[in-house]
Amino acid sequence: MANLARFDPFTSLTRLDPFETMVREFMPTLFRSSTGADQPAIPIEVQELDNAYLVAAELPGVRKEAIDIGITGNQVTISAEAKREMAAEAKEWCNERCYGKLSRTIQLPIDIEEESADASYTDGVLRLTLPKKASSLPKRLEIH
Repeated sequence: MANLARFDPFTSLTRLDPFETMVREFMPTLFRSSTGADQPAIPIEVQELDNAYLVAAELPGVRKEAIDIGITGNQVTISAEAKREMAAEAKEWCNERCYGKLSRTIQLPIDIEEESADASYTDGVLRLTLPKKASSLPKRLEIH
């Protein structure tokens, strides 16, 4: 049986080119090889509100109990471990999933109020609500 491999239309163009990494950095991510080398371990989305940050992190296949969130000042660290489950008598035919320990640290512009932070995990997406610390918010002075 033939082995399966991902098709990268730019492989033949950059294989012998010493500037391969430079060319790949300028290519749209749609055409990059999706081997995972170009992708962060935990893909995230961060949105800012007036008084909080909203973070969504994709952790498909990770159990809620295997996720750890740490907040120190303006840094948020998300750590998780995806464990592989495979039947003893099974032979692997194809595997494109990631297993092992994953970690991602986000540095935000303003300190976080740790006590008021909230987290939920549904359908493989971790959602964090991270309120901004009041003492870190810029103060507006009124002119008298």
